[in-house]
Amino acid sequence: MKRILITGVNSFIGTSIENELIKYPMNYTVDSIDMKNNDWKKYDFSLYDYVFHVAGIAHVSNDKKLDDLYYKVNRDLAIETALYAKNSGVKNFIFMSSMIIYGEDNKYFNKKPIDRNSYNPTSAYGKSKLAADLEIQKLQSDSFNVSIIRTPVVYGKGSKGNFTKLQKMAKYFLFVPTIKNQKSMIYIDNLVKAIKKIIDNGLSGVFYPQNSYYVSTVDIIVETRKIMKKKTFRLRILNIVIWFLSLFSKKITKIFGNKYYQVFDDDNLIFDGYSFEETVALTYEGEKWRKSHFL
Repeated sequence: MKRILITGVNSFIGTSIENELIKYPMNYTVDSIDMKNNDWKKYDFSLYDYVFHVAGIAHVSNDKKLDDLYYKVNRDLAIETALYAKNSGVKNFIFMSSMIIYGEDNKYFNKKPIDRNSYNPTSAYGKSKLAADLEIQKLQSDSFNVSIIRTPVVYGKGSKGNFTKLQKMAKYFLFVPTIKNQKSMIYIDNLVKAIKKIIDNGLSGVFYPQNSYYVSTVDIIVETRKIMKKKTFRLRILNIVIWFLSLFSKKITKIFGNKYYQVFDDDNLIFDGYSFEETVALTYEGEKWRKSHFL
């Protein structure tokens, strides 16, 4: 029996892993606590084998007024929680880091993969996540396993990230460029499998989970429009427009740029539960699509 404490409530990832683990009551007990005030320090962490830290402020804005909050929650609280867990005798700590620590997307004509050892966060959000990531790694010891998960974009039904936003906008894209950019992403079910594998096997270290395939922005739009029963036309001439706009707009670069992890032989957290097309449909329609195709 593995005892898991999720620090942070109502998060997309935390709720997803909890919903999976409680399917196996003979193997896991799962609790979660709110981290919004200091009451969490009254909680007895010594009862648990794993602390899975998901509490954090999402990257919702580059407003400088939020900088202090990013550091307070994403850095200071994360480090404090890890220290508290270690001092309480917890044996394993899992921290949700982010690909954002590597900086912005490359322009779509730059296909160079991420250098996993070269950090370049450009926002307070990214800098706060990196600071926590590196400091928590230092707590690794013979009696305290640390697992750092540097997730790319996570998507699935109920997610609030850019993937879902792009799907909502897809109905307006009758014409799309032929750009085939590459982005590392991970469907939520695949991420849950990765986290479960870390727990089941007591893995420690830095991990880079992703789908086995890279995702193209245009393909997200086209596949979503298929679900909407809408045709889409790919026009090569639009590539020139995107190239020109990307010279001046970071937002265009973020949408159509490249940002991906190269896959290495020792990457053992890559899963293939569904095809790309299936994950697009599941993210858009959820259980409605699942029931119509798997029951």
